[in-house]
Amino acid sequence: MGNDGILLFDLDPDWGHGARIARHLEVPVSLHEERGFEDGELKVRPLVGVRNRDVYVVQSLHGDAERSVHDKLCRLLFFVGAVKDASAASVTVVAPYLAYARKDRRTKPRDPVTLRYLAGMMEAVGVDRVVAVDVHNDAAFENAFRCRTEHLEARKLFAAHLAPLVGQGGVSVVSPDVGGVKRAERLRESLEHALGRDVGLAFMEKTRSGGVVRGGTLVGDVQGRTVAILDDLISTGTTMMRAASACRAAGGGPVFALATHGLFVGGAPTVVASPLFDHVVVTDTLPPFRLPEKLVSRRVTVLPTAPLLAEAIARIHGGGSVSDLLAD
Repeated sequence: MGNDGILLFDLDPDWGHGARIARHLEVPVSLHEERGFEDGELKVRPLVGVRNRDVYVVQSLHGDAERSVHDKLCRLLFFVGAVKDASAASVTVVAPYLAYARKDRRTKPRDPVTLRYLAGMMEAVGVDRVVAVDVHNDAAFENAFRCRTEHLEARKLFAAHLAPLVGQGGVSVVSPDVGGVKRAERLRESLEHALGRDVGLAFMEKTRSGGVVRGGTLVGDVQGRTVAILDDLISTGTTMMRAASACRAAGGGPVFALATHGLFVGGAPTVVASPLFDHVVVTDTLPPFRLPEKLVSRRVTVLPTAPLLAEAIARIHGGGSVSDLLAD
């Protein structure tokens, strides 16, 4: 099956992620209408026929200057409901950044498990499949949804970017906390495959409770090595900063900060500008709009995810293997 049967809608055309995915698929972006009303309500609907078609809706669920994450989520749910009511054969939500993916378990009494509630809302309007990139915990993501899920990883993008930059010296991949060790191990394997030589692994001992981070012991060898600190996202950047400081103190360098999702909230601009980092590398699952443009041009590399997402959509549509796409 080719890509001709794909109907792809981009609910965030200003960022244009859906348009970039569509170009790689060689399909047009299907038209939709959005109308806002004086009382704050909205209407969103497809402007093309969707009956018996496979529909892919691209919406990265992050807040920005124009819309909150809840505005975007509400638009997405209403649009999926309208598409299903119009007799679409299937609806796949492509959410490069999935809001609330970090809130996947209870850490205090009576805590919400918000990821599960998000899954319930999507399933209630008829979502058949959810595609996301580097959620906080892939097992929790899969368990939260009863519909099909596809978890994509950016590690091969990072490995391909780093390989020509690290030279012939030693390299270590560092997880800034114990929970991210498996993610760091997968990047280590991809980087070994790209470089054709051994790559080290290290991690930070860290705990977080009530927003307070404790601990800071580095476990593993980074001395005299290029250091690649990997996390699923950079929010305020303090986690990355602590890890970079420990790696520098242990004789590591140069230091690259790698994160799939660049949220860059709070004091993140100061962290990005810190001399502890030689460079910061993120992907385009959301735009780095909270950082000054000059800082982005000097200190940040943004890797495109459209080819990865387009290939995943093509494999889903054609009945191919998405897991094979992630193999080195």
